[in-house]
Amino acid sequence: MYPIYDTQVAKRFTIYNSLFLDLPFDDIYVTGTLLPFLGKACERGYASGKSPREIIDGFFEEMMPGENEKKRFDFLFEMIQYVERQVVLFDSIEDAAYEKINDISGKGSVKALINRVETDRKKEALIEKLKTFSVRLTLTAHPTQFYPGNVLGIITDLENAIRHDDLESINLLLQQLGKTGFINREQPTPFNEAVSLIWYLENVFYHSIPDIIIRLLKGLGQPLHTWENPAILKVGFWPGGDRDGNPFVTHETTIQVADRLKKWLMRCYYRDLRALKKRLTFKHVEEHIVKAERGIYYTLFENKEMYSSKDDLLAILFDAREALVKYHDGLFLDLLDRFILKVRIFGFHFAHMDLRQDSRKHDGLWEEVFNIQGKEYVGTEDELIDKVMKTKALPSLEHFEEPFHREILQSMATVKSVQKSNGEEGLHRYIISNCQSVLHILEVYQMAKLTMGVKPGGLPVDIVPLFETIDDLKMAPEIMTRLYNMPEYKTHLKSRGSKQSIMLGFSDGTKDGGYLKANWSILVAKEELTRVSRENGIEVVFFDGRGGPVARGGGNLHNFYASLGQKVENSEIQVTIQGQTISSNYGKQVSCTYNFEQLLSAGLENHLYPDAEKNLNDEQRALIQQLADSGYEAYKNLKNHPKFVPYLEHVAPLKFFGMTNIGSRPMKRGGGAGLKFEDLRAIPFVGSWAQMKQNIPGFYGVGSAISQLEKEGKMDELKKLYQDSLFFRTLLGNSMQSLNKCFYPATAYLKDNPEYSEFWKMLYKEFECSVKKLKKVAGMEELLEDNPVSKASIEIRERIVLPLITIQQYAIQIGLEKGASAEILDKLILRTMFGIINATRNAA
Repeated sequence: MYPIYDTQVAKRFTIYNSLFLDLPFDDIYVTGTLLPFLGKACERGYASGKSPREIIDGFFEEMMPGENEKKRFDFLFEMIQYVERQVVLFDSIEDAAYEKINDISGKGSVKALINRVETDRKKEALIEKLKTFSVRLTLTAHPTQFYPGNVLGIITDLENAIRHDDLESINLLLQQLGKTGFINREQPTPFNEAVSLIWYLENVFYHSIPDIIIRLLKGLGQPLHTWENPAILKVGFWPGGDRDGNPFVTHETTIQVADRLKKWLMRCYYRDLRALKKRLTFKHVEEHIVKAERGIYYTLFENKEMYSSKDDLLAILFDAREALVKYHDGLFLDLLDRFILKVRIFGFHFAHMDLRQDSRKHDGLWEEVFNIQGKEYVGTEDELIDKVMKTKALPSLEHFEEPFHREILQSMATVKSVQKSNGEEGLHRYIISNCQSVLHILEVYQMAKLTMGVKPGGLPVDIVPLFETIDDLKMAPEIMTRLYNMPEYKTHLKSRGSKQSIMLGFSDGTKDGGYLKANWSILVAKEELTRVSRENGIEVVFFDGRGGPVARGGGNLHNFYASLGQKVENSEIQVTIQGQTISSNYGKQVSCTYNFEQLLSAGLENHLYPDAEKNLNDEQRALIQQLADSGYEAYKNLKNHPKFVPYLEHVAPLKFFGMTNIGSRPMKRGGGAGLKFEDLRAIPFVGSWAQMKQNIPGFYGVGSAISQLEKEGKMDELKKLYQDSLFFRTLLGNSMQSLNKCFYPATAYLKDNPEYSEFWKMLYKEFECSVKKLKKVAGMEELLEDNPVSKASIEIRERIVLPLITIQQYAIQIGLEKGASAEILDKLILRTMFGIINATRNAA
């Protein structure tokens, strides 16, 4: 694929990039003319050991001698704006070539899967598995995508123009980009974030999901209208319900977002029904289509609820289908069946919303509940469980002094109204972040039961614990075993189809335990949770965070899921995606279809083709365990270094994430003064390391761990493990992605900083060691040499933003040397962040 990539992407970028110089803006011409000189100055400067300040000052002395400080800073801001638009152009060129640089019909596609099962006589086994299997992508509003809506619209049009080699349109769109601001003037609200993601539901997922399922079912000879599991592919939705991720979300937001989801789905249905009405013009049929269309019209435009559920709409459509078959030989039946399938997939909900809150907030709620009742909420865990489960009613809202506790109860109360309007699929899960005990799960279970006024076995909500830290992951199997053996919770699970969803790790797993330990701890936890769940007759469903170990560094999700082996339950794949991962991997129908099919095939093939190699033997497990423990020690030493938090606070651009107007959430949990590591949200934590081009969460401890095992004479064992285990290859491959996106020369000036010299040297030493040892284990001369397309994409992107990286470090360096920041320097740092993160695209 590399020659195609070089022709379709790299060379096209060189050609179209030259159009910028012809834009009718004087400042763009000057900037574009000088940018290559700055790029070369950066490359040569870092190669000769110069600092960012020396590079920038040297550039001005050579190219703009005599200019005053204001003119110099103005030029740097113009340079930033120019590079931002180069990033957009490169993204659009890469997206336009998507079908050419990815094997759309190759391995991992629906077509390839069907061909394989037919050849291997496993077609019936696949059909059987599809009756219960599903993939659920949950969109989150984590702010890692910096483009405002109007810029996203230009990007879509630009990609289309490039796809058709429409030079005139490309030129006009580049002119529009040159005049369009890239920065949100105001901070988005939680509702704004939801609206921006609903765009993808309406324009991409609504089309791609039915298309995949239709091709899959038709390829297997299964009828669309009676297929028993239409939700093979589905979309989850966190904006509007994720209170832990965003404390500004309220119960009103939840209702507002649920209403928006339904209305925008009705718009899609209305368009489809109007198109159907043009074809189904026959006697006995047309009346049903008109009735369905009128019902959607009244629901959408006159706020009249014409249908109590999707079943009411489906009943009309099935009447039309019956008449079409009976009286008209099924003419245009495929069009009607496609629409029926869409209604069965998306219902009235469009996407599945989740509620999420931190366990500590629930502890506080129950403490106030007992205070209102004149009792104390103290005792052992068993005593507190007994108190919670014996509570017959919650105090009314006016008795609560803490507004946030009232808000928690009002949020839980939204479940009923959302389910009434959008169906149970619209909102049926409550996720408990930082879950550490049985008590934490039962606090939410009992709160939900009392708020909704239901008896045991009648709760229409799944309680989902999220085990995040290394210690929590270790305790998870014991916690769930105790829970499974509680009669009332057993009754609850039975009413929910004997399924228990569990979320593991997320980004905080990596933040807490480092790269290797987090990955390994999650796999071990999954295996143990699978075992205890099976022993108790429960089907466990695992829900992963892509920003955590699943694809840290930008790796391929499907490789991770294909590598898990038979000891991990494989009933569903559930994973979060966010920011640029949504726009780059699922932002267009072709990329959405490709990546959804890859995930689907990975999960299905894992079941249909159990591979002994995926089940790690005792020797392999011991080796990875030793590697993980050794890496954990190295990461703990880093985390406990006295300069770790000060470095993030004063050197890394962490504080600027709260000023970017890209997301509505605060930078950290808790409102106290000072920065505490445990309160840091994952996105600014990971994003800060990415901005510095140091990418610590994606590799730190890997080099030290491999070195330790090499000292013990186990290098050959590691090499063999890399060749034999897909899990281990995927693990190290994701780390290679992170390392390839590092650029330590940009911060090398810190080795001479009296405050942070030792700390920076520690980071750099581990970086060098990790690169060297990973190449040795993988038998590679260069990182990612087995993935030349990804390697080329990363190299071009990093070259484009090298001036931005240099400008950002120039501002940071001056601030550190002066011992204080200045408004103009802060503005420079802030403005460079946008282009750097957008160019990285899949940092996750």
